[in-house]
Amino acid sequence: MARQSASSLCEAPFGAAASVWRAEEDELDCENERAGHGWNLNGRADCRRSLIQSGAMRRTLPILLTVALAGCGGSSNHAASPKPTPGRSTSATAASDLGAGRVDVYAHTHAGMLTAAAKRAPARVYVPNSESDSVDVISQRTFKIIDHFAVGDLPQHVTPSHDMRRLYVDNDRGNSLTPINPVTGHHGKPIPVDDPYNLYFTPDGRRAIVVAEALRRLDFRDPHSMRLRHSLHVDCPGVDHLDFTASGRYLLASCEFSGQMVEVDVARERVVKYVPLRVGAMPQDVKLSPDGRRFYVADMASGGLWMVDAKKMRKTGFLPTGKGAHGLYPDRRATRLFVSNRDEGTISVVSFAKRRVMKKWHLPGGASPDMGGVSADGRILWLSGRYDAEVYAISTRTGRLLHRIPVGLGPHGMAVWPQPGRYSLGHTGNTR
Repeated sequence: MARQSASSLCEAPFGAAASVWRAEEDELDCENERAGHGWNLNGRADCRRSLIQSGAMRRTLPILLTVALAGCGGSSNHAASPKPTPGRSTSATAASDLGAGRVDVYAHTHAGMLTAAAKRAPARVYVPNSESDSVDVISQRTFKIIDHFAVGDLPQHVTPSHDMRRLYVDNDRGNSLTPINPVTGHHGKPIPVDDPYNLYFTPDGRRAIVVAEALRRLDFRDPHSMRLRHSLHVDCPGVDHLDFTASGRYLLASCEFSGQMVEVDVARERVVKYVPLRVGAMPQDVKLSPDGRRFYVADMASGGLWMVDAKKMRKTGFLPTGKGAHGLYPDRRATRLFVSNRDEGTISVVSFAKRRVMKKWHLPGGASPDMGGVSADGRILWLSGRYDAEVYAISTRTGRLLHRIPVGLGPHGMAVWPQPGRYSLGHTGNTR
């Protein structure tokens, strides 16, 4: 999504484009106790710790489309969230996200397409060790740890800033973000932020979105100072990962403990609707297809990927991949999607064009692949071993495990840096 000044378009009527793209695919039509309304930070952390311990014992196309709108930032200061937007029609979504022209949302993320700021950063992997309250830094050249430092309590992810000049360690229970200069490796004074389980940025760069999972909030903040602008309450427990439509006008976020997704109008900073998956589903990572037509949603309880129509925002199918489907990473040509199946130690390779699993790679010796990213040159898939205190470097050509690197306890959302792209949407390095 290009950075544009499109605030006037945000309020424009959409009826004129209602006829665009009417094609519709056939619709396919923490365990339940963890979805209770009493969920809190300490309870959530204890549950995640027990999952890590038990997991260690267990281990066994292109479509005609254009960017009609850029993300439009709101700036209201009210603390309570409005009700879901009533009557948001299918035609409104179609008009805002579709038009004439062919689009590849990952066209600027191919191998070597680095910004000037990203080029200055040495190739490193930043590993947040959730159970050790620390970060390990791995050289992508030597595959060795070259730095280690303490951070706040329960670091979950390492997130690149929108301009790609800074990384943030999301200290969830520490209620802070630790900034890192990726050029020098220097880490600065923590920035106070409530419950930063995850961190994203609107495509236009006007807002940071702190995913406050335990508080059931999406906090829209200034992307530089992190000052709170608007706190949006969501009526679903476990909100944790998200991605944006091709235009950036809407986002779709996973609600891990209610088996739902939530659609949010980014411009108005309000909930549009909730999208049910199935009872008992535990949605995780979310990724938009290259043509912008559908979201892929990893479901660790169902062992595969839900497909959600990015226009109508409803599920259209399910693709089995493996037990504990968790992280989603496109390759550098945006033809394949790598899916980490954490509970069976495998990686599924999905064809975007065919929408099916083409290969499954098995990591030897037992493994728990979780989250990470693809190297800038596209040759290596880096993933954390959540239950095994290690990091995996995997060939994206053959699936061979190249290196197994011991790190701290509970490694989670690693940032593989630098990444190609014009700007960062957050998480562990989602760029466009």
